[in-house]
Formats: sequence, C-alpha cells, structure tokens
Amino acid sequence: MVQPPELTKAGDFILGGIFTFRTGYRGSVPTFQTLPDRQTCLNINVREFKFAQTMIFAIEEINRNPAILPNHKLGYKIYNSCGMANIMKSAIDLVNGQREIIDERNCKKADTAQAVLGHSGSAPTVGFARIIGRFQIPVLSHFATCACLSNREEFPSFFRTIPSDLHQSRALAKLVKHFGWTWVGAISNKNDYGINGITTFIQAAQVEGVCIEYYQAFEQTGPLHELTKVVETVKYATSKVIVAFMSHREVNVLATELYKQNITGLQWIGSDAWITDHSLTDIEGHSILVGSLGFAVSRAQIPGLEEHLRRLHPSQFPQSAFVRDFWEDVFDCSLSDTTNTQRKPCSGFESLQNVESQFTDVSELRFTNNVYKSVYAVAYALHNLVACEEKKGPFSNGSCADTTHIQPWQVLHYLQNINFTTCQGERVTFDQNGDSPARYELINLQHVTSGTMHVATVGVFDATLPREHQFIMKGMKILWGGGSHTVPVSVCNESCPPGKRKALQKGKPVCCYDCIPCAEGEISNIKDSMECLKCPIDYWPNTRRDTCILKEIEFLSYTEIMGIILTLFCLMGVIITIMIALVFFHFQETPIVRANNSELSFLLLFSLTLCFLCSLTFIGRPSEWSCMLRHTAFGITFVLCISCVLGKTIVVLMAFRATLPGSNVMKWFGPAQQRLSVLAFTLGQVVICILWLTINPPYAIKNMNHYKDKIILECALGSHVGFWAVLGYIGLLAVLCFVLAFLARKLPDNFNEAKFITFSMLIFCAVWITFIPAYVSSPGKFTVAVEIFAILASSYGLLFCIFIPKCYVILLRPEQNTKKHIMGKTKDIQY
Repeated sequence: MVQPPELTKAGDFILGGIFTFRTGYRGSVPTFQTLPDRQTCLNINVREFKFAQTMIFAIEEINRNPAILPNHKLGYKIYNSCGMANIMKSAIDLVNGQREIIDERNCKKADTAQAVLGHSGSAPTVGFARIIGRFQIPVLSHFATCACLSNREEFPSFFRTIPSDLHQSRALAKLVKHFGWTWVGAISNKNDYGINGITTFIQAAQVEGVCIEYYQAFEQTGPLHELTKVVETVKYATSKVIVAFMSHREVNVLATELYKQNITGLQWIGSDAWITDHSLTDIEGHSILVGSLGFAVSRAQIPGLEEHLRRLHPSQFPQSAFVRDFWEDVFDCSLSDTTNTQRKPCSGFESLQNVESQFTDVSELRFTNNVYKSVYAVAYALHNLVACEEKKGPFSNGSCADTTHIQPWQVLHYLQNINFTTCQGERVTFDQNGDSPARYELINLQHVTSGTMHVATVGVFDATLPREHQFIMKGMKILWGGGSHTVPVSVCNESCPPGKRKALQKGKPVCCYDCIPCAEGEISNIKDSMECLKCPIDYWPNTRRDTCILKEIEFLSYTEIMGIILTLFCLMGVIITIMIALVFFHFQETPIVRANNSELSFLLLFSLTLCFLCSLTFIGRPSEWSCMLRHTAFGITFVLCISCVLGKTIVVLMAFRATLPGSNVMKWFGPAQQRLSVLAFTLGQVVICILWLTINPPYAIKNMNHYKDKIILECALGSHVGFWAVLGYIGLLAVLCFVLAFLARKLPDNFNEAKFITFSMLIFCAVWITFIPAYVSSPGKFTVAVEIFAILASSYGLLFCIFIPKCYVILLRPEQNTKKHIMGKTKDIQY
C-alpha cells in the first residue's frame, strides 16, 4: 500500500524528509497468513513536527533568496512515519518517486528526491541509509549520532550536521575524568546507537583511567525483566555516577522506575539524545534528573523561524491529517464534528500567535538548527551543480551535470565538497566520512518540573582544538545530582595520598586498590601514584615520604656537645702540660728534676703537648689534608712520646747498673745516646708514615652504608697495612718500655721513676688494647670520639703517672726535694 507524504510541495528539485510526528504505535504481530493491520501511531511528538516545519521554513527562505538556485525552486516531500517498517517504506517511496499523472508541460518533473533529510534516530537511519546508499542518493541527518554511520563503505551517501558519537563518547570520558569520577556505571539502549556509543565511551574511559562498575542495556519496548535488572543493578551498585547513552524514551522509563523505588542521589551523565529533551518534564520521576550533565550541540538563533511557526494553520496543509490533529490538540477543539464529539468545535479564529508552547519556543534551538543547516547544505550543493560552467566542471573532461537529468552521484559529489557559513556565522562542511566538526556545549539540568525545563551551559568541548584544550569549563555554578551543591564522589577507593602507592587488588578493576606506604628510601609526591621513586643517593625521604630531603651530614664537630667536651679536655691537657713544664723549668736545678733527666723530661712534655694538640685534628669536617695529618701526626707524636719514656726507662736501668762497683755503663748511654735513641725510634715511625702517604694515603669519604638516612663524613685509611703498621710500631715500643720499666720497678731508690713508668705504660697499653674493639664497633662520629678518647686517656695517663708525683714533691713536699732523701742509703749517682 502506497503511503502518501504528510506534507508536500512541488518544485524543480525535491528534498525528502522522514520524521516521526508521533511516538509509539499500536499494531498486531504479523502472522504471514493475512495482510497485517495498519499500525496506529499514538502520542504527538512536537519536537519532530518542529523539525519538519524548520525544513519547510528553510526551503521557503532559500526559494526567496535570488542568490541561491536562481530560476529554480525547491520542493519537499515530508513523511510522517512511526515504526521501523513505515520509516523504511517512506525511504523507498522517496527513492522510487511516486509518479503522478502529469501533462506534457510537466513531463520533466522530478520523481526521485535529490536528497533525504532524517531521521532523528540512529537505528532507523542506519536501516534506510544502507539501502539508499546503494543508489547514491544523499541522506542528511540532524540527529543520528551513531559512530557506525561514519563507515563510508557501508554508508557511502550519508552526511550529518551533528557530530558523531565517537567525539561525544570521548568528551563524556573527559568530563567524567575532569570531576574525578573513576568508578561509574553505564547504561545504554539495546541498539546500534546505544551499544556503539557506550562501547566507545568505555574504551575512552579506560584511557582516561576511569573504571566501569557495571554495564546494562535495555529497550523501552523490550521485556520487563531487562528493565528490572537495570534497576536492581543501579540500586546495589557503589558508584554514584551513571553514564546514560540512551534516547529520551528509555530515560523516561528508567527514571520513573527509579523514582518509584526511591533510588535517588545519583549523578546522571547524559548523551545529547535526551539531555535537552522536553519530554523529560512530563514523567513522574523528573526530579531525580535534576543536576544531570551532558553534551548537546550548540544553541543557535534562526531569524524568522518563530514567525513561521506561529503562522501555521491547517489550511496550509489541507491534505495533512496530522496538522489537523495537532491543531485540535493545541486548542482542545474539533475541526470536524465527526472526528471528536467530546471537544467543542473550533471557531476558525484560533491562532498560534499568542500561544506559548514547546512548538513555538525558539529559545533552545539546537537540533532544530541542524535541520536548518542540512537544508542549506543540499541547496548549496544543487546551486554549485547548476552553476557549473562547461569545460570547468568536476567530472570527466571538465564536464558538468545535466540539470534536466541530474544523477544522484553528481549531487553527492557536490555535497561532499560544500563549504559555507550560515548567516549566524557557523561554518558548515563535511569530512571524508560525511561528519561535521565536533563542537558541544556542556549542559546542566538545573530545574526540571512538570512542563518546564531550565538548562545552563557550563562548559564547551571542541574536538577541532588541540587535545589539551578541547574541554573547557566556564566557571559557572553547577547543580549536582539530586539538587546538591557539592560535587559527588564516585570512586572505588579513596585516593592514595603522597607517600603511598597504589597496589591493585587481585581480581578487581584497576580503580580498586590498596594504599601501600613507600619502601625505605622511596617517595611518591603525587596522589594515586602507581609506583614510588627512589631518592638520589645523597637524599632521604622525609617522615611523610612525599619528598626527598638532603641526608644529615654527620661528623664530629666543634659545635656539638661531644666535640666541645673533647676539645676542652685536649686544651686542658695542653695547659696542664705547659704548667708542669714551667714548674720543671723553674725548679730545674733541684735534685728531683736533675735526678729524672731534665732533658728527656722536657722532650716528653713537648711530645705530650703535641699528643694533646693532635687530638684536635680529629675534630671538624674531614678533608683530604686533615685525614692525612691526623693519622700521621698521631703516629709520630706518640712514637716521640713513647721514645722519650723508653729513654727514661733505659736511663733508670743504666743508672742502677752504674751504682755497682767497677761499672762504666753510663758512658755508653749518655745524653748524646739518649737523643739518638729518641731520634732513631721516631725516624722509624716517620719512614712508615711516608711510605703510607706515598703508597695509599688516608682520604675523606662519604660513608652511606652504616646509616640509611645519614651521610657519615670520615677518613678512609687508604692502606690498612699502613694504619696498623703505625699502631703496631707504637704498640711495640710501648710493650718494650713496659717490660723494661717492669724489670726496674723494684730498684732500691726512695724515688724510683720506673714504678711510675710501669704504671703509666700499663694504663697506656690497657687503653689501646680496649681501643681496638671499640674503634671497630663504634658507628660514625663515635669512631673518631673513641680514637680521641684513647689518645687523651693514654696522654693523661703518661702525664699524671710520670710528672704529677714529682710536682707534688716539688711544690708541696720541698723537704723531700734533696739529694739525700732521693738517694736514701745508696750513694749519690750523677745521671
């Protein structure tokens, strides 16, 4: 059965239109045994009727414009088709052309439409665009956004003045990521539009680091259990954000059911198919959609459209049953007594001039503007075709199209290459896939009540800009889901703070993780870090492990308490030594000074002063020179000190031998020999130190192995053999001195110095024997402190044991400072 067009007008070129003026239909299920009953369409769809009227307005505007298609008129055939079968039938009718009975004057009248505008839905458009494309007749859609329609092999003649869902899906993923929602639910239609759109969104979301908790799909006309499953999923999900890639019909059904079950507080993210649809105001659960965010094509102004809509009257389309139904619905009257006896008859004076309705409202022209641009795109393509100059045409040998027999592929060629700017300043062009540039406004539903809807533009997305500048927020106040003024949180886990890293939970999406503190020596300085960064070798994490700080430098400093105490003891030793030297110098002619070999005593006091002073070289920041100085100065001064003590010990032994009758020992160890022995012993240590410094000297290092969070500045020994040779040489002389002093400890003098030397060397050896394990086991600056302590202890031991008893006699017991008292019962010996 031939289905006539709802609205029609003759012209030189015909533009076809397929719209659905009514949503929903009632019909029987085909049995294939009898002819099916004719479907009855139900509810009036004002938006679709406005699309059709906008198409008529644009055609009339073009026909009045002498600059476009002069001497040619555009006509139209607009079909009102509800249901996939009627839509497909309408498309085939436009391709075939319903031949009318014409006379000879109109024998060249076009039968086939030059282009087809529509449909608003992706699924119906996919259906008839695949068929019409085989005939190369252009199809232009103002609302079909399915990315599948960009396939030029499957849809070679398809164009659209609305961006592909490929861009919208990516924009939605950026939107979700922008607000920090990493745990979202996804719902779509169970058709090409919904499945392709949500699939692209999920892929883009994964790139942005967003996880999908669940994905459900259903159809308004599908089984009830599918809707029930979606509602149950939403009810028990933990995510608070829902990305709904659906038409307004599915959103109406789902929102109503959620409202009935009191499932509120959700943040809806919508596709352009429903986010600005005025039918949302008619549903019971419209309140739960307040705060929804979504992308829609940019608003536009079409001058003169409102006047055209308000001039609509049934007399303009006497053959249209829908226009009569629309008129009766708006004014609640009946144009015929036989159609509706329950309504009052129309007076004939009804007019839309003073009627405020969705049909006459031109404040939110978004998809309506796409219809307007589609008509102009075809008009400019036809204009370029008829304005072609022979030999300059785009076809073979520069030929042009025959305007009396225009082929569809010729219109297709010109349409592919159109490039014009509307009177509103909007550029219209198509890429190689027939897609328009992707530009969206971010819409926030701030007020939805019965019959009214208020939306606010809070951002823009322009896919033609560089990637980092595509999504821009305008800084306007956003009303969030459920009417909240606080940005909702929708994450599987709270963010990991700096100082911790994310550890994925086994078997769960990447957005579900545990926060693990960074390991020793590592930091993370950003939120949600997947791994911790190792600090440079000179740095260590702070307590929060979110930044690397310079490691503490440790060395024995003059400014710290331990360094100050050791310095004081060093200086005190120097002062005491100088004071004893002054006492000895002042009383150098007294018997006790002369009896104890004053020359060696002064040399010993000098060497002890150097021993105390060399302790100071161990304090302070180690350097190349201080490391070489401290060890060599220590070794040489201590050998000089022990050499003097050894010389004094030998003198005591020789003196005892000299008291025996006939002994002439003292001439073999007189002052000259004593000096030579001290010099010889000291030169031995000097040679060892020179070899040490020449072969592998000590040097300053940063010890990072003992402490993880500290750097110990210390002196490396260089040659361990050299260090232990220096200590061994000192130890050898000390043991020799101790043995000789021990042998002389019971000599029969009243003041036998060997006893004091024995005791001092006992202290000396004990100190240095205990020094070795303490030195090896002490960490950091305490190693140096132990070394200084050993030097001071042994130096003080020598000083006090050898010189304090003499000073005591000199200063406090002067009556004992006589030759008779010193020699006792032995004879006077000249040292």
